[in-house]
Amino acid sequence: MSSVKLYVYDLSNGMARQLSRQLTGRQIDGIWHTSVVVFGKEIFYGQGISITAPGRSHHGQPLQVIDMGETALDEETFREYLQEMRQHYTADKYHLLEFNCNSFTDDCVGFLTGKSIPSFIKDLPTDFLSTPFGAALRPTIDAMYRQPAAGAPAAPAPAASMSQAEIASALIQAVSSQAQSNGQATQAQASSSMTSPLHVITNPASFQSFLKSHRAAVAFFTSQTCPPCRMIEPVFERLSEEKGAREGVDGAGFAKIDIDVGMARNLASEWGIRATPTFMFFLDGKKLDELKGANANELRTQVDLLLFQTYPPHPHSGMSLPAIQAVSLNPILFSQVPAIDTVISKFSSFVDEATWPQGAPQTKDKVKDLLKSTVSPYLKSRFPTLAPASPANLPTASPTILAPWAQATVTVISCLPIDSLFPMVDMWRLAFLDPSVGTWAAAMLANAPNASPMVAFLNKSVSALDNTSKGARNFILTILRMLCNAFSSPTLGPQLLRGSVRDQITAVVVPSLLHPDATVRTAAASLAFNVAAVPQKARVEAVRTGKGIKSDSEDDLGDWQVEMLSAVVEAIDREKDSEEVGSYLIVSSFFVIWLIINSFYTVHRLTASLAFFVRLSPHYETSLKPLLEVIQAQSILKSKLVKGSGWNADGGVSKKEVRKLIEEVANKLCA
Repeated sequence: MSSVKLYVYDLSNGMARQLSRQLTGRQIDGIWHTSVVVFGKEIFYGQGISITAPGRSHHGQPLQVIDMGETALDEETFREYLQEMRQHYTADKYHLLEFNCNSFTDDCVGFLTGKSIPSFIKDLPTDFLSTPFGAALRPTIDAMYRQPAAGAPAAPAPAASMSQAEIASALIQAVSSQAQSNGQATQAQASSSMTSPLHVITNPASFQSFLKSHRAAVAFFTSQTCPPCRMIEPVFERLSEEKGAREGVDGAGFAKIDIDVGMARNLASEWGIRATPTFMFFLDGKKLDELKGANANELRTQVDLLLFQTYPPHPHSGMSLPAIQAVSLNPILFSQVPAIDTVISKFSSFVDEATWPQGAPQTKDKVKDLLKSTVSPYLKSRFPTLAPASPANLPTASPTILAPWAQATVTVISCLPIDSLFPMVDMWRLAFLDPSVGTWAAAMLANAPNASPMVAFLNKSVSALDNTSKGARNFILTILRMLCNAFSSPTLGPQLLRGSVRDQITAVVVPSLLHPDATVRTAAASLAFNVAAVPQKARVEAVRTGKGIKSDSEDDLGDWQVEMLSAVVEAIDREKDSEEVGSYLIVSSFFVIWLIINSFYTVHRLTASLAFFVRLSPHYETSLKPLLEVIQAQSILKSKLVKGSGWNADGGVSKKEVRKLIEEVANKLCA
């Protein structure tokens, strides 16, 4: 008879207690490593099963010692048990969350005393993964056990300048290395259990953690002495490779439970397993069905059914939508190059006429000199008027140009009236066609938004919308075109749809869609198209790569998409060029033709925007589909195809490909 002690160590050395609330929003007092002390020896799992004198392992002295009672077993029986366990607790199977030191001690304590280790230790992975930050870090942790350690760089030490994600990643790397170490420096080893995602489960606590960390889960209860189990096991392993969840791809978690190992027999008893092989299928932790016997076809069918129930295909994924798919996802750009010297000269005259407040960050002369000596040469070299250069030979803007230009822009926005600002906006419109400017602007938004010319222009736009002057109209028109060009940057585009910047853009584009000026409406429709294309690109890519559309992938965009979709449908409804043409017939036939073409482009772009907002949206069933019914989107679109709706006196829209787009959106996405 021997006492059984549980030695508890904190692998984070106090960092979890200090940083956990900041990183996860929850207090976590330690990242626990445990070992069992029995028969005068300390036994733990990391690089396989290791044995040392109590308190003499590389972890030093335990933070806490918990008395687990006494064992009635003799040391020889326990030694035989450990020998059997070495076949299962191997270094390559270690996983920080799924199969770790605490899984091992829980098995040992159960074998020795019939008890279980404390819940605050065995439930730690589940508690961590239940936080948003833990869930976000899960792929990083899994990746550590999918990649071989050979040549892997050492984890960096946390620094004051590191982001939360970098601190957490460094901490996890350090914890993993220490947890698996047997006293020598090691890196996380590639885990065969995670390569497929096939998890080896040996006790109830690990199984509960497994169920909580996988929406869809398949459990295979097997036995070493079961011939049918050996026959079906290769099929189960292939299914885990084909249907298993992995980073960025929806799938199921696959668990193998050998009832002859560790406390797995207790687990089998808990779930009423009376024969092997038995397969159980779980959705969100609840058992859906079970299968007894080695029926490979039925096993595959049940796995497919489970995945269908867990990740039902989007209703649009099976639709034939050739007209929508033919619409390019590339942004609409405004690349017309004005006479740059004339633009700068005009703007300089506005600066001269302005009342410059005392204490302004930059003087009038400094602003004008910057435009003439720095901005003008850059724009003229980037956009030559005589012989356009090859894209590979075009100069790019550097921070030495952009930083002072941004400072001057913020200054003039605060000093000049709205009517005088559009030339400066137009210069930035051209600049955003330079990819380097988009990258720089994205960094500005992330690190110094108050110094961003984009933010300064958007702040000014709110007052311009209430101004009916020609200068205010020119300002809004140029702002819309500048924003369209900003979406040409794959770095800046997604960032413009986050937080307060997205709200400001929405506050500009929504009223502009209903602006009395047709040219402004066309620019606003172009911006709506570019905005809608950003999430649509991500959805199409997710489908193309097999990742699937995740229900929570656009949680931050749900309400915003409803607002934008409502505005787009209302704008389509109001775009009735025939009524406007009638009032302008006395002016000139040329203007009438221009107005018709302008309105045609507006409806075309708005219809494409509507398609992008709706198609493959994870919010389609819950919010967008009901909204489309309420606002009668289908009938509004169909009205553009009938007599009296414009562009064609006999039957609405006449251009074949546009009619097909409107019909397809109306009859399939809005039905």
